[in-house]
Amino acid sequence: MAKTWPPTWLTPIPEEEILAGKGDLAIEFIQAFGIITKDSIAGLAGTPLILRDWQKDLIRHLYAGDGQGNFSRQVNLVGLPRKSGKSAVGSSLAIFDLFFGPKGGEVYSCAAEKEQARIVFSSAKKMIEAHEELSTMTKLYRDAIEVPSTGSVYRVLSAEAYSKEGLNSSSVWLDEAHALPDRTLYDVMALSMGARGKKAHLVAITTAGRRSDSTGNDSIAYTLYQTGQRIANGEQKPSMFMAWWEAPKEADHRDPKTWELASPGYGDICSADDYATAVQLTPEAEFKTKRLNIWTNTKSAWLPAGAWQSIEEEFEPDPEAEYVLGFDGSWKNDSTALVAVQLPKDENDVYRAYKVAAWEKDFAIDDDSWIVDKKEVAKAVMDFFDTHPNCRELACDPTYWEDEMFQWADYGMPVVEYKNTLARTVPATAKLYEAVMNKKLRVMPDGALSRHIDNCILKIDGQRGGRITKDYRNPKLKIDLAIALMMAYDRASVRMEEALVPQVFV
Repeated sequence: MAKTWPPTWLTPIPEEEILAGKGDLAIEFIQAFGIITKDSIAGLAGTPLILRDWQKDLIRHLYAGDGQGNFSRQVNLVGLPRKSGKSAVGSSLAIFDLFFGPKGGEVYSCAAEKEQARIVFSSAKKMIEAHEELSTMTKLYRDAIEVPSTGSVYRVLSAEAYSKEGLNSSSVWLDEAHALPDRTLYDVMALSMGARGKKAHLVAITTAGRRSDSTGNDSIAYTLYQTGQRIANGEQKPSMFMAWWEAPKEADHRDPKTWELASPGYGDICSADDYATAVQLTPEAEFKTKRLNIWTNTKSAWLPAGAWQSIEEEFEPDPEAEYVLGFDGSWKNDSTALVAVQLPKDENDVYRAYKVAAWEKDFAIDDDSWIVDKKEVAKAVMDFFDTHPNCRELACDPTYWEDEMFQWADYGMPVVEYKNTLARTVPATAKLYEAVMNKKLRVMPDGALSRHIDNCILKIDGQRGGRITKDYRNPKLKIDLAIALMMAYDRASVRMEEALVPQVFV
């Protein structure tokens, strides 16, 4: 069986906060009162819910805190493929929050549609009905469960509900967050926790889905997923918790070993036969989304699944080698990227590329005043030139950066003006694609670079052909590192294949 903890993506939480939290208490509660609410491979309806070790680890992370009732992370995202026991565990923890949360607590089960929201609520209600001790402490209503002694209440809501204003949430359980038509429900529920501070938390449990919602922007679930990736990669300070299981994008979706990697409940909570049947009856894209927990793009992805991962390779950059730098700059509320391409030493060698530096706005902070530090960027470029005496070019898009280009040229750098016109980017895109697919290029593994590559879509511009671009409806999806790589590789290949002398920017 595959290793089930840690998951593919896990954001860090200090061990002392895990130990100080209410995770073990929540586990004891589920072991005492949790039940299976429908027949499955995990057991018959009405029988005790037995937590697996990976589920216990997950709960301990979700309830990490300071021992004073404060949560380490108020926002949490858990990504699991279908039939992983999400609803049973989610409903049990919602009831735990009802009893062990603050007095006058408001616990909500939320989903895109009423029917989905009721699945979690129905499981919670059955759990209470199955235990006399819990039943005597509560009052059950059609859409609510009340604990009279504390004034706490548990309700069900959906994105179809008329109004969610005036709530004072202490606990929010958002089921199948990928299905929300837009981010309205999430924003209202997250805002509703404001008065309780760190004593409230929101947990979104979901499978993967389409990246965009009905507005054409990134769905809230995918937005949280990308934020979690950045935290897990060390690109951003922890602002939320994410545990996400998924199969490698390059893996064969028909291979049972891939199924094991995607699902911590494979062969246990979910049967291997179920996967074997599903892979024969389900379209590939849907199978990858629901069973392997891989996000899909409504646009045309630039690279085939796994192509980028196949050229990732750890290597030691050679400061004495010949280099070309690619620079894609920004000014405000965007990202700036610097990528180096090391030229092959001979005809049997390959190109090698890596991220030198990147400057990117943290979109978790709602602030439109962010501006890139141009002095810091300019110094990073000159530092690279100082430490790499055989840096032959700096390919640079002049937009917003003409003054710095003059500065770099005066410093002695061979600066090449590289305007990202169709005439230039279409053949450069094709050239980089061919290098990736034929493995002429190796790239240093880097979370930010990989993310920017993953955000690239292919846009066909009339008869010219395709070029990499981004979905401009969503400014959070950055591709600047990919563009900088394209520029650097284009110029590096020109130097190797045509031995052209660059036109220096003056």
